[in-house]
Amino acid sequence: MLFSKGFLGTSAPFYLDLATIYFAVLPFLLAFSIYLAVKKKYKQHFISQAMILITTLLIIVIFEIGIRISGGFLEYSKYSSISFEFMFIFLIIHILIAIIAVAGWLFLFISSYRAYKNNTFDTNKHKKIGKAIFMALTISSIMGICLYLFLFF
Repeated sequence: MLFSKGFLGTSAPFYLDLATIYFAVLPFLLAFSIYLAVKKKYKQHFISQAMILITTLLIIVIFEIGIRISGGFLEYSKYSSISFEFMFIFLIIHILIAIIAVAGWLFLFISSYRAYKNNTFDTNKHKKIGKAIFMALTISSIMGICLYLFLFF
């Protein structure tokens, strides 16, 4: 099923359509979770962050397995009208931002949980790092959508 034709009407397989839709929605899910924290609903914020983080990691695993099996970027780029050199540089920047964003998110989630349990939680530091991670995840999501468009439209 993962490698069958996708549902967005392009030649992309199902797993790429799934990942693209998820990452298009991700910034809105994160914004809602942040809204919960702003409203001082910290438990709901924590639970929503855990659920979004786990779902994101699952989608990344599905995406990475699919890319490896299907031949990946090199295979898909053969059929694009966009310059390979441009797309390759764009891809490298996207990957770097995505790795930093997800690693930072994992770090913030785990360290914040530990700090909360140890009564050493620093709200200002958490907000500052959280804003940077939100921006990086949003930029990475937009860039991933752009790559999908470059490859399949």
